[in-house]
Amino acid sequence: MKTIDYFYSAHSAFAYIGSKRLLEICAEHGYTLAHRPIALSPVVTAAGGLPFAGRTQRHVDYYFGREVERWAEFREVPIIKFRPTFHDHPLDLPNGMLIAAIDQGADIDTLSHAILQAHWRDDADLADPDALAHAASASGIDPGPLLDAALTEPIQSIHRANTEEAIARGLFGSPTYFAGGDIFCLPNQRLIIPSILSGKGIKLILSSPVAHHNGINRIHRGGERSWEYSENSSD
Repeated sequence: MKTIDYFYSAHSAFAYIGSKRLLEICAEHGYTLAHRPIALSPVVTAAGGLPFAGRTQRHVDYYFGREVERWAEFREVPIIKFRPTFHDHPLDLPNGMLIAAIDQGADIDTLSHAILQAHWRDDADLADPDALAHAASASGIDPGPLLDAALTEPIQSIHRANTEEAIARGLFGSPTYFAGGDIFCLPNQRLIIPSILSGKGIKLILSSPVAHHNGINRIHRGGERSWEYSENSSD
């Protein structure tokens, strides 16, 4: 079975913004997602990144403000216009709930999107069992067994193992994807992953969010062809 290893945290802005498109990509190319929820802070620290409290206000305002707004607008994803109120709350419960869904055979793709959406669209507190139960129930998923299992040792041991694997594989952000033998970070799956999965190698890509937003991306495939993407172009 063809899979994309999908490392992310339950509160990740870019995981939410890319979630719907990622599921479309998997359906288009016959891939399944191997969800790997992680504790993000240890991964960022191990990669040499600064914790949130150590970043300048200008960086926070741009990266967690304008940058997120641009990508949400580009993807036509509804999103709150501020950093979520409870963004710094622990992730053991929501990540554990996602891992429990995998363990119990629940619809992990749907639940993952629902939890990410609850946080970034509805400002939900992901450390609140009631908020998680509401997100799951609204998506047709029974939250009871998942919440019961979320903080148990077998589930949290998987959570720790996912995080350790992320560190070992050199991840530095959420989301990160492994597909076609390569690594992809943050929101770039819209342009890059479809090309890799369809067997069209990419030699060079210039794809900053600003360039995306203004429609000035140039892609070179196979060293032979190049073209410009506008913000309304298809993959």
